[in-house]
Amino acid sequence: MTIAPEAPTQQPPVFLELEITGKCQLTCPSLCYAKAGPTEGHGSMTADDWKNLISEAAAIGVEKVQFIGGEPTMHPDFEALVHRALGVGLEVQVYSNLYRVRLEHWALFSHPRVSLATSYYSDDAEEHERVTGRKGSHAATRANIVQAVKHGIPLQVGIVEVFDGQRTAEARDELLALGVRTVNVDRVRSVGRGEVHVPSTGDLCGRCADGRAAVMTDGTVTPCVLGRFLKTGNAKTDGLEAVFGGQQWADTAASIPRRSAPTGACTPADSNDCDPARTPACDPAYFAPAPTPGLGGIA
Repeated sequence: MTIAPEAPTQQPPVFLELEITGKCQLTCPSLCYAKAGPTEGHGSMTADDWKNLISEAAAIGVEKVQFIGGEPTMHPDFEALVHRALGVGLEVQVYSNLYRVRLEHWALFSHPRVSLATSYYSDDAEEHERVTGRKGSHAATRANIVQAVKHGIPLQVGIVEVFDGQRTAEARDELLALGVRTVNVDRVRSVGRGEVHVPSTGDLCGRCADGRAAVMTDGTVTPCVLGRFLKTGNAKTDGLEAVFGGQQWADTAASIPRRSAPTGACTPADSNDCDPARTPACDPAYFAPAPTPGLGGIA
């Protein structure tokens, strides 16, 4: 059920997704919302741009940032950016494919204000790798999920149903048996490589721009990474405060159909935000045309 569009209170978000790179070891040929891959770059935001943005985010009231991509750990300044966020008092979540984890990153992920999120597609290696496009990715990601649990690192996992018959229920049971406490299942979205119709606000959860926002690799600010087609300004050229105080942000927020009540735990200050790992809160506000079987949305 939806109600007439109504803008959230116009104030800076408390949760900010930072898409710091388009580079990724995986290709996810039928669902990556960011169209990431091995040949993509890091965008036009420099390390200093990101550091300044992170400091400004903390200054205007952001409480938590999520580093996402692509694969955020592939950014050459990934560690420095995480340390900047922690240094200015922010909570941090790293959304990684967990395909490769460097030894020093385990120490970073073990920081008390850092959590992890990842995607997993099946308990069957062939099915998982059909989605990721990378042989060996199932064993690698599964092993690193086990390591994260062993290290006691807060971890949430999103399972995206990409094709008919996919063993999503079995994947969820496997993850719970491994000790993962937060597992969510979603369907594909018409965004990025999963686009089967022109993206619209109907593909969103109805909570975007409500306490949350995202910044793309060129500084573009959007309501969330899945709402990347809704551009509201540029943090690199204008600054976050100007964007969130501007008319374009207000108009975009008002254009998103709101639910009469949120579904799932969509509290931006919580670690279980409406990000790709917390997919029940990201159900579209109304049903868009059904995706073609075999095509995908988020990774």
